Amino acid sequence: MSHGFIIPIGGAEEKVADAAILRHFVDICGGREARLAVIPTASQLPDTGPRYVELFEELGIGSATVVDFETRKDCADPERIGALEQAQAVFLTGGNQLRLSTTLGGTEVAELLRHRNANDNLHVAGTSAGAAILAEHMIAGGDEGPTPRADMVTLAPGLGLTPWAIIDQHFRQRDRLGRLLAALAYNPRPCGIGLDEDTAAFIGPDDIFKVIGSGAITVVDPSQIEYTSMDSSHRSDPVTIIGTRLHVLTHGDSYDIHNHVACPAARGARA
Repeated sequence: MSHGFIIPIGGAEEKVADAAILRHFVDICGGREARLAVIPTASQLPDTGPRYVELFEELGIGSATVVDFETRKDCADPERIGALEQAQAVFLTGGNQLRLSTTLGGTEVAELLRHRNANDNLHVAGTSAGAAILAEHMIAGGDEGPTPRADMVTLAPGLGLTPWAIIDQHFRQRDRLGRLLAALAYNPRPCGIGLDEDTAAFIGPDDIFKVIGSGAITVVDPSQIEYTSMDSSHRSDPVTIIGTRLHVLTHGDSYDIHNHVACPAARGARA
């Protein structure tokens, strides 16, 4: 058994001038030897899937195919399931993460992605909405702002590829620190990963991730939280959170999710 990479991308990844994230993804997948399935279910634009297929082929993937699931019935289609069984990697496009969860959640597709990522070295990447759904708990919506409030975030079940992270995207661009903190205040078990646009976390089988991209990743480590007021706060009230740690990581930095250790790129290069 071998665990594949989990690769959440913060959205708006560079696709032309310096497509560092997508190139690194292609390399991890195996380049010319790899078969990639693109799932555009989150998007309602008909050209989303074909555009990514063309892009990945230009970047050197062996083959890329659109595998769309427009309805829950599609998730039991043998031809579509077969395409996922043959793929070495899957890419979930952006769009509406609730469209993803209501279509894929609880289906054979979701189970197959979980099983093959955990046991069959299937690499799974997602951008924007496709990033949010990768974890066990998905941020389905919420408000902007830096201060957490009791009614600031809505959570829903995700695909469950990892129980150790809650992922938010377009993080700095849409001022989403407050809602990530609110999500963690409900149950400070996973770490919070806030992805700026054109920035990705390449989470390896050892649950250590490396930052690739032009922005930053904000890591909220709740492992030392002493107290939150979430249980007694009323709607719209600010929430007290005491004891959390916060890291801002940029290209080349890394983070050990289980041991809660951040490592700058310079130190990693010398190691």
